[in-house]
Amino acid sequence: MRLKLLMVAASGLALLASAAHAQVSVGAVDQSKGEYEDAFRQFEGEDWPTPNVYRAATGEPGPAYWQQKVDYVVDVRLDEAGRSLTGSQRVTYQNNSPHELDYLWVLLDQNGFKRNSMDRVTSTTGDEGTFGIFDVAQVLIYEDWEGGFSNLTVADTRGRPIPFLVNDALMRIDLPMPLKPGERVTFDMGYTLAIGDGDLTGGRSGYECFRASDGQSDCIFQLAQWFPRLAAFSDYEGWHQLPYLGSEFPLEFGDYQVSITVPADHVVAASGLLVNDRDVLTAEQRRRYAAARTATDPVYIVNPAEAAAAELGAVDGTRTWTFRAENVRDFAWASSRKFVWDAMGVPNGDPEMPVVMAMSFYPGEARPLWDQISTRAVAHALDVYGEATFPYPYPTAQSVNGPVGGMEYPMITFNGARPQRAPDGTPQRVDDVKYALAGVIIHEIGHIWFPMIVNSDERQWIWMDEGINTFVEFQAEKLWDAEFDASGEPRGGIIRHMLSENQQPLMTNAQSLTNYGYEGYVKPGVALTVLRETVMGRELFDRAFAEYGRRWKFKRATPYDFFRTMEEVSGMDLDWFWRGWFYSTDHVDISLDSVVVATPEQPNAGGGGQQAQAPATPPAPEPPSVTVLADRAEGRVPLVERMPALDDPSDEGSAEFPITDEQRRTWAAAKNGQYDGLIARARSFDGKLYRLTFSNVGGVVMPIIVQFTYDDGTTETVKIPAEIWRQNNRTITWQHVTDKTVTSVMVDPMQQTADADLANNGWPLTAATPAAE
Repeated sequence: MRLKLLMVAASGLALLASAAHAQVSVGAVDQSKGEYEDAFRQFEGEDWPTPNVYRAATGEPGPAYWQQKVDYVVDVRLDEAGRSLTGSQRVTYQNNSPHELDYLWVLLDQNGFKRNSMDRVTSTTGDEGTFGIFDVAQVLIYEDWEGGFSNLTVADTRGRPIPFLVNDALMRIDLPMPLKPGERVTFDMGYTLAIGDGDLTGGRSGYECFRASDGQSDCIFQLAQWFPRLAAFSDYEGWHQLPYLGSEFPLEFGDYQVSITVPADHVVAASGLLVNDRDVLTAEQRRRYAAARTATDPVYIVNPAEAAAAELGAVDGTRTWTFRAENVRDFAWASSRKFVWDAMGVPNGDPEMPVVMAMSFYPGEARPLWDQISTRAVAHALDVYGEATFPYPYPTAQSVNGPVGGMEYPMITFNGARPQRAPDGTPQRVDDVKYALAGVIIHEIGHIWFPMIVNSDERQWIWMDEGINTFVEFQAEKLWDAEFDASGEPRGGIIRHMLSENQQPLMTNAQSLTNYGYEGYVKPGVALTVLRETVMGRELFDRAFAEYGRRWKFKRATPYDFFRTMEEVSGMDLDWFWRGWFYSTDHVDISLDSVVVATPEQPNAGGGGQQAQAPATPPAPEPPSVTVLADRAEGRVPLVERMPALDDPSDEGSAEFPITDEQRRTWAAAKNGQYDGLIARARSFDGKLYRLTFSNVGGVVMPIIVQFTYDDGTTETVKIPAEIWRQNNRTITWQHVTDKTVTSVMVDPMQQTADADLANNGWPLTAATPAAE
């Protein structure tokens, strides 16, 4: 009884104290006294999701972990003259989840190139009152061309239509009957896709042509996100349905067989292994490919002379290249008659894949750097990433030059760096481009590990994709050349950024980041370098990092799986590190404010002593990279020190195929005049670009409904999705293009958004509305 009475008394005192301080609200993790803040408080039970049967507290997959599987059999035909492709595919969807599915969601990322897509309509601009020729050209291209999928069909294997709904860049397929756990469904899809001019439309795919006089035969086609792909369905998110706003994508693993029909003189690079080489390669090309497997230097499969000859004119007919890829989460390809193709075998640590074929595909305009650097950079990335995580599990790793600056897919990467040329065609800025080329290839090949194998949701947490990859890329670039200016050093620009106000926590949704480069790439890359070299040490870090890769190889990882694995495997409490680097915008600043010299009267210098005066000294030189010092201590010698020719690539190409004066003249004229018509239209453009700046005074983000009234008395209403506020929820500037003159603008003309102040909705400004009751 006494214990019970004491408890009641204590409860009463607590209630009185609560009443006396009712204005103070103390939450579960709020601090209770003064300004003290516990930087080492734990994430468990606070921000991190509770461990469950799918994801364990140790950071590894739980005993009931599951993920879906999607297999594709695809036939696609490239229409070179029409700049389009037509495809059909049979899809088999395996429901490994514990949920019954009534419908499936499909990604139609290419619909972002439709004129009225959310991606295009919510694109913002600078608020300057002027515009340039390129602004107009980008507008005009969409008057003549519209991208996206058309002629979409869905049917069962007996040809009976299956209903579907297209919502911007998403498609919902309504299944004839619920798909129960453990069941699979197979269906057929058809589609047509317009291919955009990569120089004007941008994006992750497109074509690039080199001669205005012959725009049909002198082009490179790079195809990515080119077919309807099943969206991800996960234990922590359900369907991954974030809208496509130019961002990357979460997908499911599966097996692919893809048959690609192209003009007969094209060379095709693709995800997967070429399975009908006898149908598309000559006996000599097959012999070269076999020799490349054991070569220590790249071997031409299609040499520069053969590629140059193919450019002289198109041949009649078509040829079908068939590729097979197992356990991949996407498929991309490239096609051109301009391609030089070289390859070499790279010894690999996986007994099931003892040799990986590192390969490059590039036009003559990319020589001489590409044939000297590209395939060796692929091989170097395979070595470094394989050592840092796990051996490369696929048969090929490819680098393709074309209109896409840098993008990755399973077994294939698109890389745009190319030597710049003087008016006479002489290569220029070789030193700059050699680093840019090696860096982008290492980065994109590294992405085959993160996120193409260690699968993560790039539309949620971009640092899991770009940041982790930037960290390993930094290691690889320093092992390429110790002087490589690589993103990853904890000095310079990253410090300026972390002192600025232009920051967001790394755990911010990827599509809302305003400083994508620093928050997505540089800061997380630097954070992991600091964690490895300074906080944990290489031995603990490397073991834990490699374990994370092995645990989540071919699985879908979340940030919490990464955080927990790094702590559990190393035996270190790192919550304080994650909190500071990933959840806040705080920066590091350790200050040495004074040095006290103890005197005999004050041996401990407790409250006295004499402060030493430091002599004025010039700024110390920048110290060497701790990563380079640690590499050298481990006996790791950068590649350029072992292969000096990589540090000074020839401007003249290989000895076997030197660059000729004719090639210089041809390359100097490349693309000259190709866009003369469009530029002329842009220069004569007599329309108007209106830039409207909106402020979110109330704070609640909403769609913006804008009604334009023109001088001819007509009106036009545009609805801008709420996603326009994603990178700045206070003020944005949006562009409207018309050949008419706007006389007035009204926001929310039908008063359908519960706008509290209509007085600031019009232009020119209208009289104030009556005060609210």
